[in-house]
Amino acid sequence: MKKILLCCAAGMSTSLLVSKMQQAAKDMNLDSKIWAVSVEELPHNMKEGLDVVLLGPQIRYKLNDVKKICGEGNVPAEVINMVDYGSMNGKKVLDFALNLIK
Repeated sequence: MKKILLCCAAGMSTSLLVSKMQQAAKDMNLDSKIWAVSVEELPHNMKEGLDVVLLGPQIRYKLNDVKKICGEGNVPAEVINMVDYGSMNGKKVLDFALNLIK
């Protein structure tokens, strides 16, 4: 199972993108858990055994802090492409996440 966590300012703005990513994963027959939280909740979610953490473009300034937290668990972390985020392209964001896991 692939565990993909999206972080944003309050955990709310990514909910539609999460739904679209879940649908893309279902279409690919990919066993996954994809969810969103506020960036402040990241340390608590690290115990989930995450495979990758994606940040909403609106909090890209937090990337270094997030990478420090994720580095302790060897979890890749990156910012979601602004165009893919803005267009809510769940398939492209899911592909991006899967490529970071490999």
